[in-house]
Amino acid sequence: MAAWQIYEKAAVQTERESSSLDIRERMLRFGSGAISNLDLVVAILGTGVPGKPVRRLAKEVLDQITESTHAFDIDELMRIAGMGEAKSCAVAAAIELGRRIFSIRGTRITMPRDAFPLLVHFADTRQEHFIVISLNGGHEVNAVREITKGLINKTVVHPREVFADPITDRACAVIVAHNHPSGNLEPSDEDLDITQRLRHSGEILGIPVLDHLVFSEISYFSFAEHGLIAAAEEMMP
Repeated sequence: MAAWQIYEKAAVQTERESSSLDIRERMLRFGSGAISNLDLVVAILGTGVPGKPVRRLAKEVLDQITESTHAFDIDELMRIAGMGEAKSCAVAAAIELGRRIFSIRGTRITMPRDAFPLLVHFADTRQEHFIVISLNGGHEVNAVREITKGLINKTVVHPREVFADPITDRACAVIVAHNHPSGNLEPSDEDLDITQRLRHSGEILGIPVLDHLVFSEISYFSFAEHGLIAAAEEMMP
């Protein structure tokens, strides 16, 4: 290996270790909220590339993210010199995870179609996912949680699992949902039975089940809209 290549490799390694350790130590000591946006991007990227230190690369990435006038586009990240597929996907994954978990909080649900955008990324075409949306007294979202994945039946969808976190949230209501990988949104007899069991449990706990949505990647079936729970208008607090 040429001497300059050895030097570049060593420089990148030294930069990675010093930057990452420094940021990691500050995060552990003061929490991630005390870290600047630039340093958060540095932590995600980990390393720069030959000729472009990680902080310079992170600055270009941060500028691209914050100055964009339209929706986030991973392809634009990849146009930055030094941002290959791996680094661009890491940044995109961090942004999407933050959006899914935190941007939904406070979203007000007034009708079934308000809940669908919170669920669509669970619309797996191979497995069923059972989801619970926890709501506060104003029917604003506390959290969206996956309870189980795989075969959905009344054995695995137990009221104990469904209401455990909403109780901790001090939720005033919940919406439950699951996807049908086949795309057929017609609820099964098992779906109807699960819904009745959860409604009964919710009444006892004082956390009513406002709706059960069966969804796919493109649409949904609402128990409330079809009169199988309460009228959809009753979602309005």
